[in-house]
Amino acid sequence: MSSNKDFGFSTEADEVATYFEQEIRGKTVLITGCTLGGLGFEAARVVSKHHAGLVILAGRKQEAIDEAIQKIKAEAPSANLRSLVVDLASLESVRHAAAEVNTYPEVIDVLINNAGIMASPYHTTKDGLEGQFGINHVGPFLFTNLILPKILASKTGAPRIVNVSSIGHILAPILFDDPSFDNGKSYNKWWAYGQSKTANMLFTHELAKRYKFHGLVALSLHPGGIQTNLGRDMTAADALEPVTDYQGNVIDITDFTPKTIPQGTSTHIVAAFDPSIASQSGSYLVDCQLAMDHAKPYAIDDTQADRLWKLSEKIVGQNF
Repeated sequence: MSSNKDFGFSTEADEVATYFEQEIRGKTVLITGCTLGGLGFEAARVVSKHHAGLVILAGRKQEAIDEAIQKIKAEAPSANLRSLVVDLASLESVRHAAAEVNTYPEVIDVLINNAGIMASPYHTTKDGLEGQFGINHVGPFLFTNLILPKILASKTGAPRIVNVSSIGHILAPILFDDPSFDNGKSYNKWWAYGQSKTANMLFTHELAKRYKFHGLVALSLHPGGIQTNLGRDMTAADALEPVTDYQGNVIDITDFTPKTIPQGTSTHIVAAFDPSIASQSGSYLVDCQLAMDHAKPYAIDDTQADRLWKLSEKIVGQNF
């Protein structure tokens, strides 16, 4: 089974997981942002149901992960589930969680970096980074690199890293001259979101390039417009305010057909398990299909990817 040509906008995660059940079976899958009502939870639910060997549900709060595990167990009693507490807004917490993963007896076959925030008011992480850049990119960058030996040790021959980006990357490239918006003085929450989603794509691009000969497959994706708790910082006024990109062009963010959570998670499952796209490491997916024509040139640029990697290393104080 290699072709997913019939998958598209309306395809649900369960349908994809049924199709790729042989690819899912027995694998160890680590997913961040596994809170009930979100895409990470839905991804964990369907891979558990379709016989993953072990699913590690990562999240900020133990109680929330416990709740998610309970819910999955009710549907798939034999599922092998494990919780991992990680706060991506704290590099100390990220290091602690990565150290815990590195003590596991199992290797990691698939990592889905799904957790994130969107268009939030200006705030900083525990390490003083602009919140969206810190949580959506720097935390996952550090976590992924610290557990990378575990991932590269996968016996599948083609371990995968899936970074959940967004069409929101069109709002801004990496603003290298001032990624923290003059410490909030010139903050634009949409540009900050766009920058962080571009970072997800550039990180994917660079991982693909650096670890090509280790068999690593790295992919990024846009899940679609979905009503989840991701939009918790959005207000009614936000919907009426025009959103502009970094060049001042007005972007109509209401101009999309919303997806359900099962539809929004289907591309996660394709990116994580479709064998036919393994040769396309570094690519970007939309609606379960490769969609490089939807990617802004700055989000898949070698020079920008390398520059972001170096900036990220400098921020976390560690070279990889």
